[in-house]
Amino acid sequence: MRISVSDWTRSGSPWVWLNAGAVAICIIMVLGLLALIAVRGLGHFWPADVLSATYDQNGQRSVLVGELVESEFVPAAQLRDSGVDVPAGLEHMKRDLFKVGNRDVTGTDFVWALDDHVTERSYPVTMFVAERHEWGNLYGYLQAIKQDGELVAQHDGVAPGPEYDALWQDFQRRIVRAKELHDQIEDIQKGVIGSINYELERLRLKQRALELKNSTDVQAFAEIEDRRSELDAQYEVLQVELLELSNALNRDSFVAVVADGRTVEVQLSKVVRAFLPNSMHLGDKILHYMAKIWEFIADDPREANTEGGIFPAIYGTVMMVLLMSVMVTPFGVIAAVYLREYARQGFTTRVLRIAVNNLAGVPSIVYGVFGLGFFVYFLGGNIDDLFFPEAKPSPTFGTGGLMWASLTLALLTVPVVIVATEEGLSRIPRAVREGSLALGATKAETLWKVVLPMASPAIMTGVILAIARAAGEVAPLMLVGVVKLAPSLPLDMNYPYLHLDQKFMHLGFHIYDVGFQSPNVEAARPLVYATALLLVVVIALLNFSAIAIRNHLREKYKALEM
Repeated sequence: MRISVSDWTRSGSPWVWLNAGAVAICIIMVLGLLALIAVRGLGHFWPADVLSATYDQNGQRSVLVGELVESEFVPAAQLRDSGVDVPAGLEHMKRDLFKVGNRDVTGTDFVWALDDHVTERSYPVTMFVAERHEWGNLYGYLQAIKQDGELVAQHDGVAPGPEYDALWQDFQRRIVRAKELHDQIEDIQKGVIGSINYELERLRLKQRALELKNSTDVQAFAEIEDRRSELDAQYEVLQVELLELSNALNRDSFVAVVADGRTVEVQLSKVVRAFLPNSMHLGDKILHYMAKIWEFIADDPREANTEGGIFPAIYGTVMMVLLMSVMVTPFGVIAAVYLREYARQGFTTRVLRIAVNNLAGVPSIVYGVFGLGFFVYFLGGNIDDLFFPEAKPSPTFGTGGLMWASLTLALLTVPVVIVATEEGLSRIPRAVREGSLALGATKAETLWKVVLPMASPAIMTGVILAIARAAGEVAPLMLVGVVKLAPSLPLDMNYPYLHLDQKFMHLGFHIYDVGFQSPNVEAARPLVYATALLLVVVIALLNFSAIAIRNHLREKYKALEM
């Protein structure tokens, strides 16, 4: 039996296949995008081999040392216009981007080199890489170690052997010692001294408040001075301890020869880690790779956010999303319950629903402007006038902070919760409500013990979809509290522990800042991919969690729907 094209079209089969193909293409594109981001981002942490070669450019020979980052083909005409001698007949030439490091010596981290002009390539096993707190990587040959300015170990740095191995092991031991001292200093500065400074500021504000009230309570002033004296004494002790640790930290230094033959001396206190990439086995490289991944997740950023980790951004994002979810859930659910269960269904209710749906389409930057004007300037300014006059003219809540950012995103996402909750309430059979009322339950009891539990899958789906959207928003946060680098986390051990007035870092803004505001574009690009991948993973996990919670609740209350 032959089926005509018109019958086949009317059967709907073409549209089924068309939809299936569209879904398959979308899945392939999403997976391809994630793969691209993963390769570009996570590949940055792999310890690449370091090349040593001779580079001949316009008759000038120089030594090129660095990691090959990427290659591309450039039109020969473009190279000729820039003054490069290109052989006749060539249409394109390959050029390579090398990460050469030694920015404090050469002034740049990356250089482009024509592949045909790079000759005498080699991968010396004694070529080492030192990651530093400042000035990026250092590439060179280790020649000597100094302690208090005195030479304690020396080698030519080029020829491998037992003597070089002993020098390298001593070098690694001193790096570990310096890192431990650096961590101790950081713990004292950020932990103990940070707490002392925080309490001193609270005492200053307390004294200022008494002065504004024209208080004559001599005992209160005396208690403040006594406590300030105690804190000053503790601070002096810690300063002495910090001085001793700093002197011990600056004890060691090393001497290295870099690509152009210059000798440099660097304090070991500036080194994060050092390794020999050309002599590392696969297992060593995997361990190094995992350590770098962990550093990226767990450490603070450095070098204008182009090195180190993004832990403060992860922490700030999670804190903001948690606060936002706590704020948006009751408002969204209460509004949906009123519109569906209590409001008289008529023109006014239809207008309210249209307004809610339209709110979901308002650009996020508009919410940011509203949050800045209403929350920060109006509410925050009045809160400062009423409750924090002693801190003025410095604003407390009259500036962007964690609370205002959370409230702004709660307003942005509340339409999602309202719509999802209303849809869940509308699917509950009327007979369930009537049965509960017939058994003697009040309307409030019916709502609390029957209707809302049955609507909880929809409620949870709306809440977590709102969380997923809020986690990726950037534009409004730029106006109401997010910053490039926050010196401390919004949750710590200082009273009141959760600092709602404090500015914070955010993964989305971190991507924007590193990608578009960084002075070192080439160094920042891999971190943009890595941070974007992390943000995508977080949002995907939130969506998968929404599906799992929804399915669990749906199975739990399925019997009530039957």
